[in-house]
Amino acid sequence: MIDELKTFIAVVDEKSFTKAASSINMSQPSVSLHIARLEKYFNTTLIERSNKQRNIFITQTGEMLYKRAKQLVTILEETKEELSNYHNSPSGTLKLGSSMTIGEFLLPSILGDFVKEFPNIKLEVTIHNTKDIYTKFKNYDIDIALIEGTVPVHNYRHGNFYKDTMVLVVPNSYPYEDNEEITLKEHLSDQTWINREEGSGTGENLKIFLDHEGISPKNLIILGSNYAIKEAVKNNLGITFISSLVVNEAVKKNELKIIPTKTQYNRYFSYLVHKENSVSKLASLFLDRLLKKGML
Repeated sequence: MIDELKTFIAVVDEKSFTKAASSINMSQPSVSLHIARLEKYFNTTLIERSNKQRNIFITQTGEMLYKRAKQLVTILEETKEELSNYHNSPSGTLKLGSSMTIGEFLLPSILGDFVKEFPNIKLEVTIHNTKDIYTKFKNYDIDIALIEGTVPVHNYRHGNFYKDTMVLVVPNSYPYEDNEEITLKEHLSDQTWINREEGSGTGENLKIFLDHEGISPKNLIILGSNYAIKEAVKNNLGITFISSLVVNEAVKKNELKIIPTKTQYNRYFSYLVHKENSVSKLASLFLDRLLKKGML
């Protein structure tokens, strides 16, 4: 049955019997036979076929089986690795997903220490915004998600591992002195603000900041990376509200300026792992080392 499930996963991922057959080195008739066996076993239609358009459509029960199949295959592969490595140094592949700020400024040093301790563990790292990483996590494409935004938490283990400070950043030439007695609302309304795309933790926190301070931006420029935002502000395209991790070095070099706020804006970076009975040995090792670093 495991071979049939792997074939079904390939068909759903490729959205084609022909492409699935090629990706798993199997003939197309064999792929069709595997799907037929699954449909007979579960007594349901998993895939609807359109002969005229040569398209396939995954049914609702097919979507349900796809998710379960990925879980089962992952558990079996992890169990095989754990049993084969019972008396040896941990090895295998750990799939990590990280949102942008974590991936750019914290993850390299975390992974560097982890790889030194466990050189036989292979890492597959995906870096996207929080929304995309959460989607991959829900679909079991990654074992651990490291995120900076707010996501729904269901049957997942989750917790905080880092306290981050968000700061208001302007070009170094921006005319603002610390002793000015005007409010941020008076000073910063009608400015152009540089923001991340929808689904990012940084973008979520900028919205919270603007709402709390009562600031109405004159214009919003959307950029896809922290580096691009930093460079845009440095080149007088606008101002932003972003993690101090992104701008600390530029502030030290007098390329950017931080405007102090009466309210201190902090947020927490969090981890997500799947429920206890499906957490692999490798994921447990990584999570243990992450929390021992004491970054809160």
